[in-house]
Amino acid sequence: MKGIILSGGRGTRLSPLTKITSKQLLPIYNRPMIYYPLNTLLRAGIKEILIIVAPERAGDYLNILGSGKEFGAKFTYEIQDKPEGLPQAFTIGESFLCGDSVTLILGDNIFEYDFTEDIRSFRSGGRVFAKEVKDPERFGVVEFSAAMKVLSIEEKPKIPKSHYAIPGLYIYDHRVVQFSKELKPSARGELEIVDLHRKYLERGELDVRMVAGEWVDAGTFDALLYANNLAKEKLAKNLLF
Repeated sequence: MKGIILSGGRGTRLSPLTKITSKQLLPIYNRPMIYYPLNTLLRAGIKEILIIVAPERAGDYLNILGSGKEFGAKFTYEIQDKPEGLPQAFTIGESFLCGDSVTLILGDNIFEYDFTEDIRSFRSGGRVFAKEVKDPERFGVVEFSAAMKVLSIEEKPKIPKSHYAIPGLYIYDHRVVQFSKELKPSARGELEIVDLHRKYLERGELDVRMVAGEWVDAGTFDALLYANNLAKEKLAKNLLF
């Protein structure tokens, strides 16, 4: 199992803060934001990690994270010249993955939950996660049965079939690169992660697990403030570094 942290993009919703640095390097209490998704992967035992960054910020990441040796890991860096959807991470990372399974985490997603067992128990197919939210229409939404069988996945539906959002951590087997190459851009001109999920769902190979505890998608000022307070009260003390 290898890991990818997708940390590209321009972070325009957090301008003017992101005029001087990457969104994922903004402080969350006493650490850069990226330390939190990095901690999620390292805690699960993933030691080979690809960090995908915007070209103008690559030097900042190298200065803060280096080779990974300090963290007991090995970091590889790739440039995302133009953000064209989350599945692009897998085509950018094709040579890094080299046929291995992968856990992708978004660089602005912060979790209280420990994914270690979910990652280590993964064998094949695809695995997504579900978190109950008040406003599912803002997210990808997963519908599932009482036996946790995935029934449907929708992207920001006007009338959601459930109140369970899919947070920004996904696990896939080696086929994810080929499946990503087969995707076509949506009406907004991007490859959609929901279409990648469906590749596995159509084959009956997508499962879902529940996420407990806090989850923050720290892409807005309100979410950033919430994440800072959460980190101060609960999360920072549980970091490995």
